[in-house]
Amino acid sequence: MLLQTDEQTIEDLRLFSKRDQPGIYDIYNNTSTRGGEAVLEQLFRHPLADKEAITKRAGIISTFASLDTIFPFQAGMLDTVEKYMSHAEEKTDGQKAALGEKEIGNGVTGVIELLHAVRDFVNNGDIQRIPELEKERTTISVLLNAPAFAPVFNEQPKSKLSYAAVTAYDLLFRNREKEKIKEVLRFIYDIDVYISVAQVANKRKFIFPVTHPKRTGLLKLEGVYHPELKDPVANNLTMDHSKSVVFLTGANMAGKSTFLRSFSTALYIAHMGFPVAARAMDFSVMDGLYTTINLPDNLGIGASHFYVEVLRVKKMASELSQGKSLFVLFDELFRGTNVKDAHEGTVAITHAFAGKKDSMFIISSHIVEAGDALKQKPNIGFHYLPTKMNGNVPEYTYTLEKGITDDRHGMIIIRNEGILETLKNGKKE
Repeated sequence: MLLQTDEQTIEDLRLFSKRDQPGIYDIYNNTSTRGGEAVLEQLFRHPLADKEAITKRAGIISTFASLDTIFPFQAGMLDTVEKYMSHAEEKTDGQKAALGEKEIGNGVTGVIELLHAVRDFVNNGDIQRIPELEKERTTISVLLNAPAFAPVFNEQPKSKLSYAAVTAYDLLFRNREKEKIKEVLRFIYDIDVYISVAQVANKRKFIFPVTHPKRTGLLKLEGVYHPELKDPVANNLTMDHSKSVVFLTGANMAGKSTFLRSFSTALYIAHMGFPVAARAMDFSVMDGLYTTINLPDNLGIGASHFYVEVLRVKKMASELSQGKSLFVLFDELFRGTNVKDAHEGTVAITHAFAGKKDSMFIISSHIVEAGDALKQKPNIGFHYLPTKMNGNVPEYTYTLEKGITDDRHGMIIIRNEGILETLKNGKKE
């Protein structure tokens, strides 16, 4: 069972690199194989929504982390095997893609060496100490003990083979048993991902969240921070059935968007069964996770920013109407319209969200006046990111506090930059 999400959320959380900006994926990618990289990407695109599956994956990775396991297969050998096996597919004319005699010889030798290494790993490696992988370990062990592979284990890895032996093994590997060889490679790619993420957890001191069943309504993060920041400020926030909605306020530059990304990224990554950038975390499994942080205008259909926002809210309403347990985040809800409509819309939608207590919502807004009307709902909590004034210079703590702020320092910043003087008197040389 997979967590429901969408491309807007993936873009908001910057999961993948874009132009010169690295993504969250890059932080976790310490893989040794191209296949491992591809598997890792798929895991990022398809988080889990099943407690047992999340707990199993987290258990595998945390054990590899505690054992400080090193990837047991040589990257160069795997490159050779991958290239060799990629030519096992037939062309449209029914013929196999051509490989030179040397490439076939290297490929055969590589597969033999790899199968020996895999057998040693499943029989003697750290995988034996990971009960969550016992089924996979047994499957690969049975596969390697198939009669077809008996001659392989009579060979010494890297030993020189006769032309006849190379030809026979080539037929075995790229034709008769190619699906089994590919299954071995898929097993290796999974192991590559688990060990890669485990090493990242150790290096960065990421923690493994505690997973709770669906609809238990708990989301507690202590010391959460954004993993891309060099000197992050950590924050705490707890949500549950008694506080299923958070109304977040704060001046521009106070750190709202960074906090929102930190919090929602941790929840997304936790649903992958991966370690997160926090001191501690408990979360109930959700059906879906949707964020709206950088919502673009849809000029292709002639839609204004406000109308795109309305369509986004409509999509959330449709998902919620199906009884799903969702985490929904809106950064600056209805920023695309006038203050009066934004105020009324924010109050109405936030009130409606508060009625969906199996889901959780964070709404950030500059419309601090909406807070008075929202206080009517007991399950709406209020937090803000403060601005401290040092004379005429605003300073930001980036530390979450309870309540609502009316900090407005836009004009102070405008004056500090001398914009009005420049417009009035011209730029001084």
